[in-house]
Amino acid sequence: MVTFSLQSGSNGNSIYVEAGGRRLLFDAGISGSCAERRMAEHGRDIREVEAVIISHDHVDHIRSAGIFQRKFGLPIYITRLTQRATWCNLGRLSDVRYFTSGDVLEFGPVRVHTIRTAHDAADGVVFVVEFEGKRLGVLTDLGHPFAGLGSVLSSVDAAYLECNYDPQMLESGPYPPHLKARIRGDGGHLSNLESHDLVRSCARSRPNWIAVAHLSEDNNRPDLAVECVRQAVGTSYTVHHASRYDVSELFTV
Repeated sequence: MVTFSLQSGSNGNSIYVEAGGRRLLFDAGISGSCAERRMAEHGRDIREVEAVIISHDHVDHIRSAGIFQRKFGLPIYITRLTQRATWCNLGRLSDVRYFTSGDVLEFGPVRVHTIRTAHDAADGVVFVVEFEGKRLGVLTDLGHPFAGLGSVLSSVDAAYLECNYDPQMLESGPYPPHLKARIRGDGGHLSNLESHDLVRSCARSRPNWIAVAHLSEDNNRPDLAVECVRQAVGTSYTVHHASRYDVSELFTV
């Protein structure tokens, strides 16, 4: 299994996963031209993607779903509640394939487990992609470390893991009080410290690597997020960064 992040952050999200000859995109929060260009940087053609699987209704994850379908001919997998809740104008959608949160989607030998989250979306999910005994977690927009999340992280071989904010930067930063409360509340985002504690709780069952993801532009820095996760397991542990500005390197699971 190979994967890379096209972009990860509140300015737009999309993650590519390839396994068993199947090509999947998770979320469509960046423009079609940007997605096409960034996939090409790793020698992939976006028109060969088999499915765009949407995690939730927030604009940074769904805004270009209609464009991905009309421009590239890609089917959209989404829950009915998520489609109903989005305030984006997705335009005409001719190939929508509905799933229910908790379902397992099958693409030949590849299974995509959908797991309901506590994030403040209508029907938000995260994903575990499974192929030939290997498992990759796509774990962002989590709300808080809800029951069972540690077990999910312990079960995967690698993971994109939300490290949205540094608590001190958020507290001293420019956001108004209501937005700070939303971010650190039960329906918001995971902090570096919360992700540190999750990774540490995995003990010997931790993933082989973590890619810190969905970092805030104003309330975090990549070096802080990477270092915080490494403090949980040691400096030799592999921690990548899924950038909010550019395509990541190619990762292997």
